[in-house]
Amino acid sequence: MKDLEDWAAVHKVYKQTGSKRATADILGIARNTVRRLLEKTEPPVYNRTEYSSKIDPFKEQIITWRCDPFNFNGTRIFSELQKRGYKGSIGPVYYFLRRVDEDVGDSISSKATTRHESPPGDQAQFDWSEYQVLIANRYMTVYCFSMILAASRKKAICFSLREDADAIYEAVQELFDDLGGVTLELLIDNPKAFVIKNNPKSEEEIKYNPHALAMALHLGVELNACPCYWPRKKGKIERPFNYIEEQFIKGNTFASMEDLNSRGKAFINEWCDKKHSTTKRIPNQHYLLEEKALLQPLPKEHYYANSKLKRKVSPDSYLSIDGNKYSVHVRYVGKTLFYRLNYGFRIMLYDSQGHFIEHQEISYGKHEIRTNPDHYESIAKKVSTSVPQIRRDFTTRFSNGARYLEAAGRKFDQPTFHARRIMELQDLYDDDTLNRFIGIAVDEGKMDIKSFKKMLREYNSGERKIPKDNNAESTTLIIDAAPSSELTRNCSYYENYAKEVLNA
Repeated sequence: MKDLEDWAAVHKVYKQTGSKRATADILGIARNTVRRLLEKTEPPVYNRTEYSSKIDPFKEQIITWRCDPFNFNGTRIFSELQKRGYKGSIGPVYYFLRRVDEDVGDSISSKATTRHESPPGDQAQFDWSEYQVLIANRYMTVYCFSMILAASRKKAICFSLREDADAIYEAVQELFDDLGGVTLELLIDNPKAFVIKNNPKSEEEIKYNPHALAMALHLGVELNACPCYWPRKKGKIERPFNYIEEQFIKGNTFASMEDLNSRGKAFINEWCDKKHSTTKRIPNQHYLLEEKALLQPLPKEHYYANSKLKRKVSPDSYLSIDGNKYSVHVRYVGKTLFYRLNYGFRIMLYDSQGHFIEHQEISYGKHEIRTNPDHYESIAKKVSTSVPQIRRDFTTRFSNGARYLEAAGRKFDQPTFHARRIMELQDLYDDDTLNRFIGIAVDEGKMDIKSFKKMLREYNSGERKIPKDNNAESTTLIIDAAPSSELTRNCSYYENYAKEVLNA
């Protein structure tokens, strides 16, 4: 190729200069080279040098051994050649065999595959892939479990921090839940969680993991392990993983594993609303119209290979798991609860009867305490017992609050005691009514809780009315025997409760 380029350059430049010396100077080559190339009137032709090989004398024999009835593999052919005096390495043997496989007879490429389209409801394919995901400001290794219905191409995914057998079994069942039913067949790969032995060169039956068979029986699905090292058998499930990484994982951050799962499920559902490139149909529509009705019903509960662990709830309503504490509802204080750790991040809680209570995400540190205020709502004090907080709440809720605390502070050793008792009346009176009476209490000097409750009793009986605008510095009392129209609730409704509170 270089000679051809030089020949063309020399002839072109010499045609312009008419001088061999000038041509050599312009092109930076020797004059003898210019002279030699000018003497060639035809462009030079590249002739590849043929080298002999130690395998040449054996090529006909190799072709014989490769074809019927022998069908020897490369290692066997190499062994037989050595017996016949071949002194070379095995590399040339394999190189020649690739040419033989391409050229001899009607040879078919090993990559050739027959496309199989399953009827609706027949097959689902399951697999998973590993990603590096930014969660809570740190990169974590996350496993994406995916399932696809072979007919409609409807897909479902979930994410886990583990790829052990428990996570795999749970993922299969969760994804069938997401798809709304169970297929007749589940096409799987060959991990130990599913398959103990699958030798494609043997005539022995595939040996499945007993727990995998138990899960399949529980679901009512038949397992089908694809041949080892043959990913095209389950190509429908293999292809989406790259799309998930490019369109969802990359460039996104997630607050937690629960956030990742929630957004991942939304993403995959949106994807299923787009036309599939092979079927030319929208998977969600295809699924609803033709496949959903043909799926088998889901079992009521999930199958678990391992039993639940138990913990006793502390007096302050916490469970201790792996060095961290998690609050539960106060109704479980002193009781023993059971839990499972799903996907390495989700704590599933059950009561002593095995009924599911709730799930929580684990804390990723150590010696952390995770508290949910809702768990303590039934015993939580509605009014703070902290003196500074009482002052803040009282002045925030009531416009007369600051004036009351200032006046009460000159009269009582602990004005917040009375302020707190006034706020405890919030179940009987709205804040506007209490605020007006607080102003009256300051004006009349009746700021202790007993006097304050007496004014409220007068208000309830109709003996006292309060003006609508109670922001003036002094308040004029209106005594009237008629029932008050300012009541926010019917007094008969609160009669028993009011007697108990007001007479305290």
